[in-house]
Amino acid sequence: MSDLLALVVEDDYDIATIFAQALKAGGFKAQIAQSGEQALAYLADTAPDIVVLDMHLPEVSGLDLLRRLRTEARFAHTRVLVATADPRIADAVEHSADLVLIKPITFSQMRDLAKRLRSAPAR
Repeated sequence: MSDLLALVVEDDYDIATIFAQALKAGGFKAQIAQSGEQALAYLADTAPDIVVLDMHLPEVSGLDLLRRLRTEARFAHTRVLVATADPRIADAVEHSADLVLIKPITFSQMRDLAKRLRSAPAR
């Protein structure tokens, strides 16, 4: 099976590192973008299998990134997991995201989710 790619878009370094390590433990190759601009640069060349997306980002908002991921055909099979501490944002994006995760999210929760997503067919 080819390597599945995950992009963690999170401006908090510690959270981004925990998510990336958990995704790796779940069988993904993981990259980190700590701003919306970094995410756009990565997404210009790559269509990851999963994007773990924080909503409060510097430069380009998570909501703008989510819209782009949902409107460009090359991301049709990319699963978007919104990770937010704000339940109001969770409600606002629940129909655009494949899954909404409310922070705090533990390493083991993200790892176990990655394992389930790795074995589940893409949409």
